[in-house]
Amino acid sequence: MAELPPIADAPASLPVRSSDRVYEGRVWDLKRDVVELGDRDLIREYIDHPGAVAVLALDDHDRVFLICQYRHPVRVREWEIPAGLLDVHGEDPLAAAKRELAEEGDLVASDWAVLADFFTTPGGSDEAIRIYLARGLTETHEAFAREEEEAHMETRWLDLDACVDAVLERRVQNPSLVIGVLAAQAFRARGWAGLGAADAAWPGRSTPRGEPARR
Repeated sequence: MAELPPIADAPASLPVRSSDRVYEGRVWDLKRDVVELGDRDLIREYIDHPGAVAVLALDDHDRVFLICQYRHPVRVREWEIPAGLLDVHGEDPLAAAKRELAEEGDLVASDWAVLADFFTTPGGSDEAIRIYLARGLTETHEAFAREEEEAHMETRWLDLDACVDAVLERRVQNPSLVIGVLAAQAFRARGWAGLGAADAAWPGRSTPRGEPARR
């Protein structure tokens, strides 16, 4: 029996008959596309999202930097890793990640790598998130003004193994935290071999999906 090739997502672009912005929101929009699939048309509504980056910051003692803030749609104060929108058209994702780590963690890192890429809800949103691993951490000694949910943000350093336990025991549910923690554990077990370069290509962001973010 022939050995099957490794699995890998493949970009695909079906003909789009029409695309309308149903709702224009403060952060993201709702779009309705009519897509040609074989001998029929499909109507699909989805959130048009600019994408985001997240940072798993790991110190020399294998502790992860965590933040906790209120998330209104799910009515939860959830534990997360630093993250932010790519809401400036053409913004370099790594530069955005460095900014988020400084603004949310008062930290800078000398060692950056790509930990994981994922789509949050591919059936209902085009949001793509890249998680970076940041090491070689030092404090910025620069105070950043935090507003809205971030004004009440709690921070904590937690051992990576304790983070894994929290994920497996379903005590935390933020997807960037869950994926980042499990990916970090897997890479650590492999001696950190296989991490992506900090400037690695990001297919999830390069796939054409219509208009660029206008914010």
